Amino acid sequence: MAKKPYLVGIVGASASGKTSFLRDLVARLPTSSCSVVSLDNYYHPIERQQRDANGWPNFDLPTALDRRRFHADLAILLRGESIVHAEYTFNHRDKPGELITIAPADVLILEGLFLFHDDAIRAALDLRVFIDADEEICRQRRLQRDQAERGYTLEHSAYCWEQHVLPAYRQYVLPYREEAHLVVANHTDYADGLDALSRRLQAILALGADV
Repeated sequence: MAKKPYLVGIVGASASGKTSFLRDLVARLPTSSCSVVSLDNYYHPIERQQRDANGWPNFDLPTALDRRRFHADLAILLRGESIVHAEYTFNHRDKPGELITIAPADVLILEGLFLFHDDAIRAALDLRVFIDADEEICRQRRLQRDQAERGYTLEHSAYCWEQHVLPAYRQYVLPYREEAHLVVANHTDYADGLDALSRRLQAILALGADV
């Protein structure tokens, strides 16, 4: 690619709807013009995670992520080269992650909980998007997802929410809402925000990624 990719960052609370929003956004964009990089695939293994006072691993800290590898992969994409890495499988330690190939594109969408907390990444983004949802709504979504998709007990999920997820959100994520170019409300649905962002990115692609 001759032009610098247009960098979009999407953040929000755990279970705020980032994944669903991103899926619907990408569906509205030309496949060959857009690539997605998720911070979820850059977690350190569980044995390297910091543990709380009760011995539970805390994945809801910026240090839970391999920031160096993320920066290195992003640099490769910005050079116009593809990257390959394994999909992170969360608590399924006996299930190897599938290899994911991410190609360079005119629009690179970066998604992840602590994306804006990284000063270098935040400064490099052309567009910062914050998915905003009520904390109690996120809590209910998170508890349901953890049991249905990750096999956690309700007790485990509730503990993690109160001790790890919510404090981390308030300290490392929520303060950056004011620095977002676009705040997408997702208390019930995100239709308006999705329309606004998809139109903007479609215009960027039509005019050229260096706008």
